[in-house]
Amino acid sequence: MDGGGRGGVYNPRTVEEVYRDYQGRRNGLIKALTTDVERFYRQCDPEKENLCLYGFPSEQWEVNLPAEEVPPELPEPALGINFARDGMPENDWLSLVAVHSDAWLLSVAYYFGARFGFDKSDRKRLFNLINDLPTVFEVVAVYAKKQTTEKSSISNHSSNKSKSNTKGRGSESQMKYAKMQGKDEEDDLEDEDEDEHGDTLCGACGENYASDEFWICCDICERWFHGKCVKITPARAEHIKQYKCPSCSSNKRARP
Repeated sequence: MDGGGRGGVYNPRTVEEVYRDYQGRRNGLIKALTTDVERFYRQCDPEKENLCLYGFPSEQWEVNLPAEEVPPELPEPALGINFARDGMPENDWLSLVAVHSDAWLLSVAYYFGARFGFDKSDRKRLFNLINDLPTVFEVVAVYAKKQTTEKSSISNHSSNKSKSNTKGRGSESQMKYAKMQGKDEEDDLEDEDEDEHGDTLCGACGENYASDEFWICCDICERWFHGKCVKITPARAEHIKQYKCPSCSSNKRARP
């Protein structure tokens, strides 16, 4: 392989060269699963064919179909990572991809070691160099925890802000959201709001309305949804002028 793609020839022959190759590929994979995660998520469309996540010595990454040649020039990453994307929480999916990425990195490094005749001492030195670095899984887990903490802090701040200013940006969905949040402040509206929403079911999971959970209403079909079911946080809702649920959004994109 070359520094950026799968088609060239790249053959690190010493322990130090294989380690540098490992570092570059590892850094590329970490980018995909942390700072570039939104772009990575979009590229892993479950409707597409089996996709793999590749890391390159140049610290770049790529989501692509597996190599066509059999056997491949190098060991291949986990196949079909896109299929599980929507079947589990996003952080769990990213952690799963990270674990498989760690396994792939080791397989590539030891492929080079076997190909160029590393002896026991070389293999041990290579392992020790690699082992001094955190795994991709460990880096992704720390990043996800940090992001969750920051989002929680922003969410709490936004929630307090929405209670004191129900106008927000003026969207219908935000006014409905503010009404649901504001009932905690005004005791005289509590019974009225419970009567209005008590029989409301989430359009995604079918669960009943609960006053201690964040809900959002679709401005098109006027169905209510748990924020967690449609991946909308209170902070994100503050910036949505007109909310469309996944069903209404897909109907708009559908071709005749």
